[in-house]
Amino acid sequence: MKPLFRSIALLTLSVASLSAGAAFNPSDLGEPAVAPSPERAIVTAVADRTITIDDKTKWVNVQHFEVVRFVSNGREFTWYFDGLAQPGAFDLTQIAPASFVDHAVTVYVSPIERDFPGG
Repeated sequence: MKPLFRSIALLTLSVASLSAGAAFNPSDLGEPAVAPSPERAIVTAVADRTITIDDKTKWVNVQHFEVVRFVSNGREFTWYFDGLAQPGAFDLTQIAPASFVDHAVTVYVSPIERDFPGG
């Protein structure tokens, strides 16, 4: 029964993301991993991993609530994916600093177990 519930939940989230369209605000997708307060510093101080973006990178996979450091051509930024659990695919330029990448890189955010309470 639980696998059926998860499938229905994922299908519902997918349909909702399609109906919402591709217009996401960066705040819907997460936030820059900069500590705005001492309490938040623990969560955002260290990236869970680093993803290097080069000319061949077409997509990246991240997980909901993951802190990721993106590096490209000597520049970097860190993002905390604490926004929508399943926003659908979006372009990295929606969250990256201006001129961070010069080509399309699609970001896929995967839900994690804590996104399914009681699962």
